Amino acid sequence: MGLLSLNYRTILSVALPMMGASFVQSIVLLTASAFLSRYSTDAFAAVGNAGLIFITMHIFVVGISDGTQILISNKIGKRDTDSLGRLLFSSILILSVLVTFLVGFAQFVLPQIIFDYSRHIEIAQAQVNFLSIRTYGLFFSMVMLPIQAYYFAIGKSWVPFIGALLTAIGNIVLDYCLIFGNFGFPEMGIEGSAWAAVISDGLSALFMVFFMFLSKEHIKQQLFKNFKLVKSTFKEIFKISIPIVLQGTVSLSTWAIFFIWLEQMGKFELTVSQNIRTVYFLAFVPVWGFAAATKTYVSQYSGAKKVREIIVVRRRIQLLLLTFMFIIFHGGIFYPETVISWINPQEEFISKSAETLRYISLSMFIFAYFSVFFQTINGIGKTHITFIIEATTVFLYILSAYLLIKVWKVDVKYIWSVEYIYYISMGILSIAYLKYVNWKKEVLNS
Repeated sequence: MGLLSLNYRTILSVALPMMGASFVQSIVLLTASAFLSRYSTDAFAAVGNAGLIFITMHIFVVGISDGTQILISNKIGKRDTDSLGRLLFSSILILSVLVTFLVGFAQFVLPQIIFDYSRHIEIAQAQVNFLSIRTYGLFFSMVMLPIQAYYFAIGKSWVPFIGALLTAIGNIVLDYCLIFGNFGFPEMGIEGSAWAAVISDGLSALFMVFFMFLSKEHIKQQLFKNFKLVKSTFKEIFKISIPIVLQGTVSLSTWAIFFIWLEQMGKFELTVSQNIRTVYFLAFVPVWGFAAATKTYVSQYSGAKKVREIIVVRRRIQLLLLTFMFIIFHGGIFYPETVISWINPQEEFISKSAETLRYISLSMFIFAYFSVFFQTINGIGKTHITFIIEATTVFLYILSAYLLIKVWKVDVKYIWSVEYIYYISMGILSIAYLKYVNWKKEVLNS
C-alpha cells in the first residue's frame, strides 16, 4: 500500500468524499432544523442546545476514531500493515466501554443538570426528551466511526461517504414521517427527530460493517486475523487520542456554555443564534473534509519521513479549502436573508439573523486558512500541542463571551465577535509552533 500522490486530483479524490460526507450531515441538520422550526419555535431552540450537548458527548467517540486514523495512516507510511487490525479492534473495544458510561450519564445524571441551569423549563424538558433517545445512537457510532477512520486512512473516503448518504436519506425521510406524523406514522415532534437520527445511525453502521466484511481489504491486510488485544496498541491509541478528545470536549463544552448563556438572555437571542449555528455547520463542510485529508496526508508522509512533501501538500490543501469555502458559504455574504429563511422562515428572526451571519462570514475564511496549520500539527502526532493551543484559545473565547453577554450585555450580533477571537488566536499559535519548534527534525528522527 503506497503513499497518496501529492497532485491536486488525488488530494481532491481524498477530500471530496470526506467533504461530501460532512455536507450530507449538514444537510441532515439543516433539514431537521427546518422541520422543527415549522413544528415549534421551542422545539427548534431546544434541539439546537440539546444537539450541542450530544455532539460534546459524541466527540469522545470522534476523538478516539481520529487518533486511530492518524495511527493507521502513520503505519501505512511505515509499511507496517500488520498493526492495522489491532488498532481497529482496540479502538472499538475502548469505545464500547466509553459509550456505555456516556449513555448511562445521559440517562441518569444529565437531566437534572439541564433543569438546574435552564431559565425556561419547557425548553429544558424538550432537551431532556430529545437526549434520552438520541444518546442511544452512540452505540452505533462506536462501531461505525473506527471503521470510517480506517477507510479515511487508506484513502478510500468514498466508503464513509456512502454511509453518510444512507444516514442522510434515512434521517430526512424519518424526520418528515415522525416529527409531523406523515404517511401513517405517529406525530412525535422532538422525540421523532431523535428516533430518526438513531435509526439512521444504525443504517450507516450496518453498511460499514457489511462493507468491511465483503471487501478485499480485510483479506489483503489480514485485519480480522490481527484483531488482538495488545497492551502497547492501547497505549498508542490513548497517547494520540486523549488530547484530541480533550480538544473537542473543551471546545464543544465551551460552545454549549455559550448557548446556555444566550438562552438565559432570552428566547429571541437564542433562536437567532441557533439560526447562525445551523448555517455554520454548512460552512464547516469544507473545513471538516479537508481536515481529514490533511491528517491522512501528513500522517502518511510523516511516517515516511518526507518533510518537504508535508509543506507542499499543506499549501495545496489551503488553496483548495479557501476555494470550496467560497463556493459553499458565499450565501452568508451575498444573500444571508435567503439562507436564513431556508432554516427558519419566521419573519421576526430573519433580519437580525441575516445581519449577524453577514457580520461573522469572514471568520469562516480565516478559520479555513488557519485550520490546515492546526491539523498539520495533529497529523505529525503532536496532539498534546494542539490540545494546549485549543485550551488557550477556548479560554480567550469563553472570557470574551462572558464579558460580551454577562457584563457588557451587547447586541447578539456583536456577541458573535467571539468567533474572530477564537479562530485568529488558534491560527497565530499554530503558525508559531510550526515556525519556531523544530518539528521537522522530530519527524525525520521518529
